[in-house]
Amino acid sequence: MATKTDVTIARDGELQSPWQTDLNEINATATVSPDKVYDALIVGGGITGVTTALLLQKAGKQTIIADAHTTGFGTTGGTSAHINTFADTTYKEAESAFDEEGAQLFADAIREGYALIKATIYDLKIDCDYENKPGYIYAETDDQVKQLGDIYDGAVKVGVAVNYTEDVPTPVPYKKALIFEYQAQFHPLKYLQSLQQAYLAAGGIISENTLITGIETTEGVHTAASANISVRAKAVVYATHMPPNINLFNFECAPYRSYVIAVKLKSGNYPDALIYDTQEPYHYVRSHTIDGQQLLLVGGLDHKTGHEDAEKAFADLEKYTRKYYNVSSIKYRWSSQYYVPVDGLPYIGQMPLAADGIYCATGYNGNGMMLGSIAAKILSDLVRKRPNKYQDLFSPSRVKPIDGFSEFVKENADVAYHFVTDRVNIHETDSLKRLQPGTGKVVEVNGEKIAAYRDDAGTIHALSPVCTHAKCIVNWNGEEKSWDCPCHGARYDIEGKVLTGPATRDLPKINQNES
Repeated sequence: MATKTDVTIARDGELQSPWQTDLNEINATATVSPDKVYDALIVGGGITGVTTALLLQKAGKQTIIADAHTTGFGTTGGTSAHINTFADTTYKEAESAFDEEGAQLFADAIREGYALIKATIYDLKIDCDYENKPGYIYAETDDQVKQLGDIYDGAVKVGVAVNYTEDVPTPVPYKKALIFEYQAQFHPLKYLQSLQQAYLAAGGIISENTLITGIETTEGVHTAASANISVRAKAVVYATHMPPNINLFNFECAPYRSYVIAVKLKSGNYPDALIYDTQEPYHYVRSHTIDGQQLLLVGGLDHKTGHEDAEKAFADLEKYTRKYYNVSSIKYRWSSQYYVPVDGLPYIGQMPLAADGIYCATGYNGNGMMLGSIAAKILSDLVRKRPNKYQDLFSPSRVKPIDGFSEFVKENADVAYHFVTDRVNIHETDSLKRLQPGTGKVVEVNGEKIAAYRDDAGTIHALSPVCTHAKCIVNWNGEEKSWDCPCHGARYDIEGKVLTGPATRDLPKINQNES
């Protein structure tokens, strides 16, 4: 007998995380003075941007946050909200690329990011479902056992508490496992909204639905332009996950989508832990109570944005979950985006090839809660002209290790491949009538390439399929109802509006008559 699927979907057609359905909106409307020179403009209202703005505002600076959508719209609203003392880049990998000192600093930064979240929750008395949990990583094959050994050795060397264990609360058979005590989880948007409220109370300004499209600098003052406002500031922080437009990071960070489903179990037996396998791509499991209902969150199966079928990813994730758990119903499913840096560490600091005083933070891999928080501390120190012990390690201008250069070559060969082949693989068609309601496809009609979506009412929404960022061809994401660029990760809705950067211009609409 088939079990029930009851999926919550956002109003604009995107899949929505449980965090995004569990909040009251904050009225952040404020008047922005075009003549005033602010101490800092923070572009982006996720965990990095809001934390940075709050730290600066509390230090006596006058700041403004500009977000293209609403605070928490992007990856912070889509995270699975793990807080760890370990990271996707293992400490052994960090040592290989950045020597022992670099690995130790990386571990310290992860710990400090974790500690900043915990201290902020305590200081602001935030009710955000924060809980400490043990974290388990297990191996199912001999090769994974070796990988586990490397994780253990690297963690011990940098002073991160870890032990081998024979008792993991998982139904998955395994050969060996590690336990990291005192990991944590929370509700990321309850946390973010409390930071936002503290920021507004401290005199900060938030301008939502404000897409910053470019910056001009004159005599040390940066003027940021958008369709609705102009902001002048002494410093600019791009906390947008990926700085907009063409820049060096398009070649140094690869965009990935990650998938999560939240399910209700028939047994009511939910693991009280954070659990990770070491498959490639990997899976993770944790529990959370939403609206009084306990749910199992199962995530993973990450892939490069625009490269794989999102529907298959969700289907495979559901199949995996049902294999090991007695699922009653699926309550939520959603995906989110992150960027993988070529050398394993994030880029935080002065933006290369930009005017002095323009900063950025990107390349967090899947560790955005800790790294986004420590990035805020680094960025706020840089804006205030204060030294920070992590600024050299994470500098966007750092010299790349050999391993990072190899990854750089591989990722950019992949971009070039899609730039060419995605154009070749568009097939001529004599009609759009084959396009079923609720589906999209890039087609060629009368010699013209079209990104075509047919809505449930039968209306065709026709767009140029050429990404406005770097001219790659977008691909249809049938789960998120979006057009995703396989080169640098820009995403657009069915009307061509920018959902996520680095693009800052919408896809042009095409007047298309069906034949």
